Amino acid sequence: MQVNIADHGYTIIYNGVYYFALSDYPNISGWELKKLLAFNDYEKQHGRETEIVCEDNKILTAINYAIAHPQEFAAVSLPEKITECTACKQKGCLTKFVCHTASVESAISIFSGGKLLSAVKAFGKTSRELVGDKRNACGDPADFFDYIMFAWGNCSAGDRLVMERSIGIDPDNFHIFEEALENSLAPGARFYFKYENIVKHPGYVFDGYHPAKIKDELTLAGCLYACVIPQQYKSRFKGLLPPEMADRIYFLPQNNLGLFDWTEKVYNFVQGLEEN
Repeated sequence: MQVNIADHGYTIIYNGVYYFALSDYPNISGWELKKLLAFNDYEKQHGRETEIVCEDNKILTAINYAIAHPQEFAAVSLPEKITECTACKQKGCLTKFVCHTASVESAISIFSGGKLLSAVKAFGKTSRELVGDKRNACGDPADFFDYIMFAWGNCSAGDRLVMERSIGIDPDNFHIFEEALENSLAPGARFYFKYENIVKHPGYVFDGYHPAKIKDELTLAGCLYACVIPQQYKSRFKGLLPPEMADRIYFLPQNNLGLFDWTEKVYNFVQGLEEN
């Protein structure tokens, strides 16, 4: 996997390239170096070499030092806010919560089983089969499908992915998809967890890209903080919600909000639950 470090607007893995954005380019923080070390370790565990591409010698010197002295970065703490990507109302990732977003159909299945499942477990296909599936729009490697993947709680990526899988993307008419995200968004269900609890799960993995991921499955009853579902889908969940989790499942009116306004509304609601 190639790691491309430059003045990117956001971080993404796409078709075998990890476009690695920095919060304060061309300065690289201790947290960002810790991420790179974790990514390098994860790739080695799955039989892949990491190639780092960067035109800034200062950054490369810092990376080489970190690789030679990994113990110095093991205790680097997670910032409360990460500004590698600012494509949200909060202008950065808030790290108290992580979130897994599912389509309404998938959410119904999740509540039926009481668990989040990796793609391999959910679809009954091998990871190799899923690599070639049309759902794999970013060209993720096979091992990604063995995990449940999480985004930061205020990130819009989950609903973007739900929309991609729902309506598809025509590369020649990408602007139409972007317009749909704002003018005809059909959000999924957002499952929220406290980051500090997820990292204690025995299946937790930090791959240096996702905030967190869990191998195979995650039982909801013990660790779900909140699930937020657009109110327009409430009737579809009638009689399906587990009683032991009913007080953690909320239906919010979307009111035709687009991707970023809806993401902000949901995150503010979840954040406010502790205050009530």
